This record gives sequence, structure tokens and C-alpha cells, in this order.
Amino acid sequence: MRIYDGTRWIDTRPGDFVHVPEGGIHAFRNESGEPASMLLHFAPGAPREGYFEGLVDLAGMTEEERAEFMLRHDTFWL
Repeated sequence: MRIYDGTRWIDTRPGDFVHVPEGGIHAFRNESGEPASMLLHFAPGAPREGYFEGLVDLAGMTEEERAEFMLRHDTFWL
């Protein structure tokens, strides 16, 4: 996975840890072409369950529905 920590993109490997300060801009992407997984830990916890549970429905949404979903969950794609 490549992870953006608010200042730079970092190429990570299994077992790596990346810290993003609370409220920090962050991003991640899989450029490997292979399946990947990662664990996200929010501390202090944030009410993000609805966002992650709703991601599975994005493909079936219209552009307007997607935009509303992202705005509702304080997510901005750059």
C-alpha cells in the first residue's frame, strides 16, 4: 500500500505503521495490482462506521448520491 501521511507518500510493507495526526489529511492506494488489506485504527475513536459500511454501495450510486455521501461523511477526494 502507498499511504499519504499529510506530507508525503510512503511505500509500506506488511507490518508497517503510519501515524496521521488527528484531523490530518491522509490517503491510501494499492498500486500493486494484487489484493491488499490494512488495519485502520482511530484514536481517539471517530464515528466512522457509517462511512465504511456505506463504501460497499458506492458503485451503485449516482454521481449526486456519491457526492452527498462523501459530504455527509466529511470526505473530500483530491
